[in-house]
Amino acid sequence: MSRFKFSVGPWNVHEGSDSYGPATRKEISMEEKIQKFAEMGFSAIQFHDDDAVPEINRYSETEIRQKARERKQLLDKYGLAAEFVAPRLWMDPHTVDGGFMSTNPDDREYAMWRAFRSIDIAREMGTDLVVLWLAREGTLCAESKSPVWATKMLIESINRMLEYDPGIRICIEPKPNEPIDRSICGTMGHVMAISAATIDPSRVGGNLESAHAILAGLDPAHEIGFAMAMGKLMTVHLNDQNGIKFDQDKSFGVENLRMAFNQVKVLKENGYGDHGEYVGLDVKAMRTTRDEDSYQHLKNSLEIFQALEEKVDRFDYEFQKKCVETRNFEALELYVMKLLMGIV
Repeated sequence: MSRFKFSVGPWNVHEGSDSYGPATRKEISMEEKIQKFAEMGFSAIQFHDDDAVPEINRYSETEIRQKARERKQLLDKYGLAAEFVAPRLWMDPHTVDGGFMSTNPDDREYAMWRAFRSIDIAREMGTDLVVLWLAREGTLCAESKSPVWATKMLIESINRMLEYDPGIRICIEPKPNEPIDRSICGTMGHVMAISAATIDPSRVGGNLESAHAILAGLDPAHEIGFAMAMGKLMTVHLNDQNGIKFDQDKSFGVENLRMAFNQVKVLKENGYGDHGEYVGLDVKAMRTTRDEDSYQHLKNSLEIFQALEEKVDRFDYEFQKKCVETRNFEALELYVMKLLMGIV
């Protein structure tokens, strides 16, 4: 049995539409998804603000809080927690040039309104964590905004969130590109620098997504380890990615099994989860998936993670130590491959 608790977002079960084609599966209601997630063994749900409060722009602050309480009742019904709430700024017409970094001051204020409402929703749903995926925060045209100014705008926005609620934690999910051309905060190192520049670095950390690290040409396990060394890894989004191309959100471990093994290994070796952290999955079904298999990619990811967890438990640290002492890294690599192949 896994020692970890797992979380998942409702967007991970979707209709299969993408930039090049229409939906291929039927829509599934929020309650049906949440019930199924509970049956599969998930402990918490990841929310965007408009997952918790659909059509959020239509409502007053009071109405938003009430609707968040209603969503919390649905979680309670199935024994699940809310892991975090994230403002979904990238889908709104106000944010075509970014939210916090928009060159339009009215649009920047709209982004702050959504951020503050996300904090309100998080509080109503029993979590103190707000995730910022900075999807359109950067530039499409290199000369359209100064990276110095844009970085300062992000820090100012996070400071306003920290001031709005003195108990909330802000978790940045870095990504180097897509949908924006040039991201302002593309790696976990950028997240650490932003955190250090805020008014309360103890409440600002990071969410490492496997695919985003691969898109930056980095090793996800090393990005995880870097954040953990700084005491800043607030959550993870595990998935997989076939090379440096568009963000694929493939099932965990299906492309890079050794890389996936080392992500599980670094989490387990360093006590991830000891302070209530969840292992989040952010994986999407292929467009070819049938309606009846809408949850199979999540089942696969859980099974692969737990199988790799068992491999980590059987890892021979004494043999590793001997290999390191003699610099026999070829032997160590072969051992790891045999372990993954089930030969040892």
